[in-house]
Amino acid sequence: MARGGDGRRQFTKAAGVNVAGNAGKILVEGAAGLAFGSVALIADAAHSVADLAASLVVFVWGRRSFDEPDDTHPHGHDRIEPLTALFVGAVIALLGLLLLRESVQGLLVPDPPEPSLLLLAALGFAMVDMYLVYRYTEFVNADLDSTALTALATDCLNDIYTSIAAVVGIVGVLLEQPLLDPLAGGLVSLLVVYQGVEIGRENVDYLTGAAASPDQREAITRTLQDHPEVEGVHDLAVFYDGTVLEVEVHVEVDGDMPFRRAHDVESELVDRLRALEEVGDAHVHLDPSGIGEWKARSEE
Repeated sequence: MARGGDGRRQFTKAAGVNVAGNAGKILVEGAAGLAFGSVALIADAAHSVADLAASLVVFVWGRRSFDEPDDTHPHGHDRIEPLTALFVGAVIALLGLLLLRESVQGLLVPDPPEPSLLLLAALGFAMVDMYLVYRYTEFVNADLDSTALTALATDCLNDIYTSIAAVVGIVGVLLEQPLLDPLAGGLVSLLVVYQGVEIGRENVDYLTGAAASPDQREAITRTLQDHPEVEGVHDLAVFYDGTVLEVEVHVEVDGDMPFRRAHDVESELVDRLRALEEVGDAHVHLDPSGIGEWKARSEE
C-alpha cells in the first residue's frame, strides 16, 4: 500500500475525480429530466446528489488516514479510512431503499415521461462518465488498496446499473411499455442495498478490531517458527487496527541467549511480521523456553 505524500496525493486526486464525475452526472441528468418530465432521470440525478456528498466526505475526511501518528492518535489515523467507507456504504444502502420505494410507486402509479431520444443521450453520458470515474478509481486503488476508494468504485458501478435501469425504462416508454422502468429499477435497487450492506459489514469489522482469520494466524505463526532461534510461540493475538493487522505475540527462545542477541532476534521477528502483506505493526515479547510456564493455544 502506498503511504506518505504520494499516497495522499493519489487518494485525493481519485476522490476529487469522483466529486467531479458525480457533479457532471447530476447536471446533465437533472437538466434532461426536468426538461422532459422524466422521473427516472430526476431520481438518478438525485441518487448522485447523495453520491456527491459521499465522495466529498471521502475527499475531505478520508485523506486524514495518511496523517502520521501524533499525540492524539499515537497509533496513526488508519481507522478514519474504514469510517469513511462505512459512511459511503450506509449512503448506498439508504439510496437503494429509496430507489426501491420509487420503483414500487412507479408500479402502482405509472407516470411515464415525454418520449425523447435526448433522454437516452443523457443516460449514455451518465454511464460513460461513471465508467471512466470507476476505471480511474480502480487504477489508483491498485496501489493504495483503500477501502474508502473501493467503496467509491462500487458506488460508480451502482450508478451505471441504475442508469441502465433508467435506459430500460425510457426504452419502455418509447415502445409504449412504461412498466419496464419500475421493474428494472426494483431489481437494481435490491442489488444496491446488498452492496451497501456488504461494504458496511466489512468496514465494521475493521473499526471494531475484529480478529484475523485462521489462515492469517497460521501464516503469522509459520513466519515466526521459521526463524532458527524460535523454539515456541504462544499468546498470539492478531486483530485489525483500521484496515491492517496488528500482532502481539510471545516467542520462546533459549533462556541463556545473550541479551544483545536476544534484542537482534526480536528485531528480526518484528521485521518478518511487518513484511507480511496485511500486517501493519507487530509487538514481539521474548520468553525463555523450557521452564514449563507457557501453554500454547490449541490452534497454534
